Amino acid sequence: MNINIVVVGSIKEKFYRDAIEEYAKRLSRYAKLSITEVKDEKTPANASVSEEDKIKQTEAERILSKLNNSYVVALAIDGKKYTSEGFAKRMENYDILSKGNLTFVIGGSLGLHESVLKRADERLSFSDMTFPHQLMRVILLEQIYRAYRIRNNEPYHK
Repeated sequence: MNINIVVVGSIKEKFYRDAIEEYAKRLSRYAKLSITEVKDEKTPANASVSEEDKIKQTEAERILSKLNNSYVVALAIDGKKYTSEGFAKRMENYDILSKGNLTFVIGGSLGLHESVLKRADERLSFSDMTFPHQLMRVILLEQIYRAYRIRNNEPYHK
């Protein structure tokens, strides 16, 4: 399967880059992984709701241009939540639904614009909490890796 992760912004911290590289390496035996970064917009201090919406809309245009004909899963706080075992089963369904091309989308610090959420085939949530979008990449990759290990009855998941 081809898994693409479209993300807003780039990773500056070495410890996040190292973790992402490690999980990308581990995943390489199960799927072809690519990470596509789109430029983030700077949010001024005390930005109004309309300014924030305009920023999200600009980022959304960049995201939407990268989605192609993929099955799209947007990470959103109001998305469906799974256990690790449930997510492993969902990943099996993604194999069929995506026809081999699956894209996860992680928004920037303000989240995703409604246009991206509407384009998404589904929404996925890992928690009711908010995480830094840089850390969310690591969490997503780790859970995808865990899902493959569970699906293949391989040791890792505890």
